[in-house]
Amino acid sequence: MSEHEPTQGGSQGAPDEDVIELATKIFDLARQGETEALTAYLDAGVPANLTNDRGDTLVMLAAYHGHAATVTALLARGAEADRANDRGQTPLAGAVFKGEETVIRALLDGGADPAAGTPSAVDTARMFAKADLLELFGAE
Repeated sequence: MSEHEPTQGGSQGAPDEDVIELATKIFDLARQGETEALTAYLDAGVPANLTNDRGDTLVMLAAYHGHAATVTALLARGAEADRANDRGQTPLAGAVFKGEETVIRALLDGGADPAAGTPSAVDTARMFAKADLLELFGAE
C-alpha cells in the first residue's frame, strides 16, 4: 500500500468521506426529530453523545429544534443532558431560549441541571423574564 492510498480512517488521519456523510445524516435526523430512524442508528452503535464540529450533541440539536420525544429517546440511550457545546451552551439553555416547554420538561426529567452552562438555563430564563421557568428551576 502506498502512503497516498486511503486507509480505513481516511488519508493521513482525515475522516473518511463516508463517515462524514453518515454523521451529517445522523445530525439531520436529530434536527428533524426523526426519532425512530435516529434511535436505529444509536441501537446499531452510533454514540449517543456524538458531537459536530461546533460541539453540538444530538441532544442539543433535537432540543433546539423542539423535538421532546427525540430528546427523551436520546437520554434513554445514555446521552448526557448537560453536555455543553464549544460555546458553553447546554441543551436546556437552548430550549429556554427557544421557548420549547415540552423539551425543557424532557431535559429536566432526564436530569438536566438548570445551573449548568454559560449562560445557564436559569440565566437565560432571567434574561427573558420567564418567571414560570425560574419557579420551575427553583430559582428566583
